[in-house]
Amino acid sequence: MQIEMSTYLKQAKPYLKSLLNQLLEVYTYVSILGTDASGKSYRISRAGTNIGNGMFDERGFVVKVYNGKTYSEYAFNEIDATKVDEIVAQITQLVKLPECVADTVGYSAYAQLKEESCTFSKSKEVRQHPKALGDEKIVQILTALHEKGKSQDTRIVDFRGDFEYLETSKCFLSKHKDLEQSFMWSTGALMCVVAEGDKNNYHYKGFSGACGSELIEEMGEFVEEVAQVACELLQSEKMIPGTYDVICAPDVAGLIAHEAFGHGVEMDMFVKDRALAKDYIGEYVASPLVTMHDGAVGEEDAGSYFFDDEGTLAQDVVIIEKGILKQGISDQLTAMKLGTRPTGNGRRESFERKAYSRMTNTYFKPGTSTLGDMIASIEEGYLIDASASGMEDPKNWGIQCMVSIAREIRNGRLTGKIYSPVVLTGYVPDLLKSISMVSSDLVLTGTGACGKGYKEWVKVSTGGPYIKARVRLG
Repeated sequence: MQIEMSTYLKQAKPYLKSLLNQLLEVYTYVSILGTDASGKSYRISRAGTNIGNGMFDERGFVVKVYNGKTYSEYAFNEIDATKVDEIVAQITQLVKLPECVADTVGYSAYAQLKEESCTFSKSKEVRQHPKALGDEKIVQILTALHEKGKSQDTRIVDFRGDFEYLETSKCFLSKHKDLEQSFMWSTGALMCVVAEGDKNNYHYKGFSGACGSELIEEMGEFVEEVAQVACELLQSEKMIPGTYDVICAPDVAGLIAHEAFGHGVEMDMFVKDRALAKDYIGEYVASPLVTMHDGAVGEEDAGSYFFDDEGTLAQDVVIIEKGILKQGISDQLTAMKLGTRPTGNGRRESFERKAYSRMTNTYFKPGTSTLGDMIASIEEGYLIDASASGMEDPKNWGIQCMVSIAREIRNGRLTGKIYSPVVLTGYVPDLLKSISMVSSDLVLTGTGACGKGYKEWVKVSTGGPYIKARVRLG
């Protein structure tokens, strides 16, 4: 079924056009973004059943105007025929403020944005809308997964099933653009908590897609695996620190992509001189086997859309091509500062927040190797899986990734030994240049959200194939 455009935005659109036309009489550039996003989250665990609102629910509008020197924005969430004149008056009054404080508060000067004419209304299709399935049925299915998981082993303390979805409609209006989009993403997770004697551990597996509640069917296929791995982790040993040949599973490869050259190529960091990548465009920063993408249209997952929050059409951006750093990702004003073209990565946490250069779906492109060949090529090393968290230093290219599982490889075979937890650290170019094999798989996961530092959260996905590299583990 097609995701339908929001009734709220449909009803508001005539008034938004009236607002746009009045403001265009005063300002040479005006744009309006309207957003209506709503969803639900579900959790079944030993603690009970919980149903809540989605993390990214929002409903409202933001106007951007150009005053001849810089840009000002004004956010609001109600509009009708009686409020248009009032909003115009508010905007024209507030836009004067930068002129009043120009002597005491610095601001960046910009030229006027140039736009190409574009009109469309697009929507994504899902096989099953969560609203059609209903709360009762979703809870029933997740409860069945919870009960099945608990029954797998007597050492299982809890088995949790999570599901969340967000249905989003957006419209973007300017002098040359009239855009509409409707889409949905869904995420899910299974987590098994185990205990034996004085030992305890857990295993978590995430699921995501530009889809509806059909995602829950996929989750049901992994209950036994999640329970089995959690129980295995009760026998895990501590990692002996050292530098090893390592095979990174797709979710770990995705975490490396996100942290290494995701944040590091958000080009607003170039403007602020906070990213070393700025000085390495056109140079080798990785093995020739490495090609890395970011974009809302290259692959479909939780970070997908048709246009960004500044009305720039979504793109498939090649960040690294055969080891060479080609370009970064940017919003409109960043691109203007740097003399480049915006890449469709201008994203807002909500209509009340400014747009930043942000990732969407970030991943390594598949290669030609098989996982079996990669394991056989290692005399002493590890297969690492189940990424937990990561952080990076774009200014100095340091990276740190937390991983839950390292499976020992000796003489080209998995020994059955398992180590946990594991910390992967290194210097980004050294890590990426050490990649010697890339599998033909491609798996993306978008269960989490990405912040700009400690705030400005947006939905993203990461992934890739299996990659073989030389890294430091601890």
